[in-house]
Amino acid sequence: MTGSKHPASAATLADPVLEIRDLSVALPAWADRPLAVKSVSLTVGRGETLCVVGESGSGKSVMARSILRLLPEPHLRIAGGQILLDGEDLARADDRRMRQIRGGEISMVFQEPMVSLNPLMTVGRQIDEILEVHTNWSKAERRRRVIATFEDVRLPEPERIVGAYPHELSGGQRQRVMIAMSLVLEPKLIIADEPTTALDVTTEAQVLTLLKELQTKHGTALLFITHNFGVVAEIADRVAVMRYGELVEYGPAAEVLEHPQHPYTRALIDAVPSLVPRKHPKPDATAPSESILMVRALEKTYGRAASGPNWLARVLPGLGRGRRSAVKAVNRVDLEIRRGSAVALVGESGSGKSTLARCLIGLEQADAGSAMIAGDEIVGLSRSDWRPLRSRVQMVFQDPFASLNPRTKVGDIIARGAILQGVNPETAMDQARTLLGLVGLDARAAERYPHEFSGGQRQRIGIARALAVKPEILIADEPVSALDVSVQKQVLDLLDDLRRQFGLTMLFITHDLRVAAHVCEEIVVLKNGTIVERGMTADIFANPQHDYTRTLLASVPGRNWQRRGHPEAPAPLGQ
Repeated sequence: MTGSKHPASAATLADPVLEIRDLSVALPAWADRPLAVKSVSLTVGRGETLCVVGESGSGKSVMARSILRLLPEPHLRIAGGQILLDGEDLARADDRRMRQIRGGEISMVFQEPMVSLNPLMTVGRQIDEILEVHTNWSKAERRRRVIATFEDVRLPEPERIVGAYPHELSGGQRQRVMIAMSLVLEPKLIIADEPTTALDVTTEAQVLTLLKELQTKHGTALLFITHNFGVVAEIADRVAVMRYGELVEYGPAAEVLEHPQHPYTRALIDAVPSLVPRKHPKPDATAPSESILMVRALEKTYGRAASGPNWLARVLPGLGRGRRSAVKAVNRVDLEIRRGSAVALVGESGSGKSTLARCLIGLEQADAGSAMIAGDEIVGLSRSDWRPLRSRVQMVFQDPFASLNPRTKVGDIIARGAILQGVNPETAMDQARTLLGLVGLDARAAERYPHEFSGGQRQRIGIARALAVKPEILIADEPVSALDVSVQKQVLDLLDDLRRQFGLTMLFITHDLRVAAHVCEEIVVLKNGTIVERGMTADIFANPQHDYTRTLLASVPGRNWQRRGHPEAPAPLGQ
């Protein structure tokens, strides 16, 4: 392990809340290695933030779950070492004591709140349940505490949200509920397992700031698990880097970020997308330019939601309560994309990006306006009329596991589109194997199923499937938002290479301007269904015109840290 000679922070030396000593966690016999965590030692001090960094499979989440004894025993089990909370060894605590520890002295914020929250209970009741188990307070006292905690995490209208169900809240609000749940009993330690990975950059920035403020207010120790060094630069006091279950680097955040010692740490830092846009030649205004996609005054409105039937409301509480106002997801959008160009469509969740993309690929029907692909109108087409155009435009989805049939072999998944377009099945399968090679996978992967691949590999399969029908336009909808930074960089580089190799026109949808700058020469900024800014990537990074664009840029985690390595990067907002 490199970096272990770095002195720990004064808080850690003087007042450790958590000490992990030579922790090892055993994997089942059929796993690819014997130990998920191998002889890991680290400490977290009172009021300190320790970030544990590593790719998927590095053992960081297994290590964190070991602290709360949430391992799926007997398949994963603590094989050795100590987990000391204020000197008490949790590795040897009985079940009754661990129930007291969980939520009371140590709490956890999970990556996906929609999975962690009970959909059939109001969020207020879910937090009230924790107080009911751990305290002898009255119902009125518990309610006051829940509302006060919601106010602490800056949830709007906390008295209303107490009675809301998880599906009635935005992603950022659900994550704030999870943070409130972790804080309600003022634990000694909070473990945050990738709590901002699925959030917009603006919401992510708000959540990171909130965590730091609440930590300062309550003096809580924070063990923050992430794969993103940008996040580390925002909040960490110290950093622990894990790889294949081992701690490879450990030290103060400033030293690890500025002078990483281990090659793996340097590789992770190098994989963080740069704040300096790639240099793309500006289009020649005098040269003839063919528009492959032309959108004019396109609109899509989601209307009022009628109340559900009484029996359905009883089965699914909260469904159909009241009526939702009409929402213009796409509001008179004008967009023109030149053949062979790469355009980023940027905005937060709810800005209308994905709805616009779905209208352009025929998965949603626009209400008004015009959209033409190479001169052919697509608005108002029936499913059968769309079929001949399917080969012209294809989509790479955000979640490759949800968009790949788990019961179908990868080769058949890739070949199916070409077969439906009239290609001979044997020829289509040969092309599928060739495409697997082009996206960096072995041709033999055609005989395997989606669950046998990692997230990054599944995304490559999704790209191969989209290319199988030789499209002219490739729409990539948040294709890297859930990937590790190193895998993210590989997929972005792959998309860039394939675009140039096949002469593709690409519409790249993302909420992160930094990611957009990696592959796109133009950026279109969307807010509340309306385009608020458009221009060359370098121009927008150098001089954003709209306040919303400036907010997106200012929200990029680790922005100031990256500027030290790239002085030509855009200055922080207000400078």
